[in-house]
Amino acid sequence: MSTAQVRNVLLAFGAILVLAVIGGCGVPVDRGPTALSRSGVPFGLLAPSSSPTTSTTGASPAEVPIEIFLVDPSGHLVAVSREVPAAQDSLAVVLGALVDGPTAAETAAGLQSAVPPQTSVMGASIASAGLVTVNLAGTFGQLVGQAQIEAVAQIVYTASNLSGVNMTGIAFQLAGQPIEVPVANGAQVQVANQSEFAPFAPQPSASGGAS
Repeated sequence: MSTAQVRNVLLAFGAILVLAVIGGCGVPVDRGPTALSRSGVPFGLLAPSSSPTTSTTGASPAEVPIEIFLVDPSGHLVAVSREVPAAQDSLAVVLGALVDGPTAAETAAGLQSAVPPQTSVMGASIASAGLVTVNLAGTFGQLVGQAQIEAVAQIVYTASNLSGVNMTGIAFQLAGQPIEVPVANGAQVQVANQSEFAPFAPQPSASGGAS
């Protein structure tokens, strides 16, 4: 046998020996990629990864109903409902709702406001004796005649109707300066109250209550 033939025999014998060893170790040889069964995958790898989420949506602030007073076609005051945030149901916020005026539906029903929408409520405070001071600015100071009387009546009734306000009267200021305001009979007063606007008082409804 030649040297080359001996070499080939030895190489073939070595290859057979390697295959025999691999087979004896029990290592399977696949012809291609195969999927592993779930039982063969470590438990931790099967659990889906999830990241904690944080909700940033806060609850809307609770609102409370209040009433403002508008003027009906007969010249009487009418209470209408509004809602303001519970933490902000102060007199200044309520008067701000009055300045906003009637809704489209209320206007269609004939309700109006003599308080100009360009009025600014700069402040409203209540003294321990029950005297309310309302500080206004804007075009409120330009009102004259019947429109001024109606506007003052609206503010007096709206402030007096606010829950928790034990009011003895309202003093008006314009840009921080005290002013006199007219009441129903045309007299100018420094402190106004509901009794001086009796002709504008809300009319009783058919059920016997105030409208």
